[in-house]
Amino acid sequence: MTITTTTHLNFHGDARQALEFYRSVFGGEVTIATYRDFGMPAEAPGADGVVFGEVVAPEGFRVMAYDVPGQTGGTRRTASTRRENGVTLTDQPFFLSVRYDSLDDAQASWRRLAVGASIVEPLAASAWSPGFGMLTDVFGVTWIVDVAAANPAT
Repeated sequence: MTITTTTHLNFHGDARQALEFYRSVFGGEVTIATYRDFGMPAEAPGADGVVFGEVVAPEGFRVMAYDVPGQTGGTRRTASTRRENGVTLTDQPFFLSVRYDSLDDAQASWRRLAVGASIVEPLAASAWSPGFGMLTDVFGVTWIVDVAAANPAT
């Protein structure tokens, strides 16, 4: 049996912008279907909203998203995740984590993802990784970007 887990993000009218942004950060192809594509009248409020969207990159990145019906005005963009007294505090139910094999690749994605973001923890070497960082992007999604630690010689 094979199982694939894909994060599905919920937005309030800006799923298309988020998916395009994530494609610009991680590469890949964007697929978007709107409520209109699935039969909603074109004049109905929210008809151009995303009912199904995803970004899929050949390197392994994949995320799905949609616009919650009736929710407009954009997704919360304020940072609710922060570092305080050496610990991470948040009201979010999850973080998205992307792990790289190389620090150069992690840094390149970090620079793009960090545009307009609130930095929780700058990307830097840590006790467990050659590179670890945390930020909340312009769409309110908190990301962990890190580099896999080298396996010690056995």
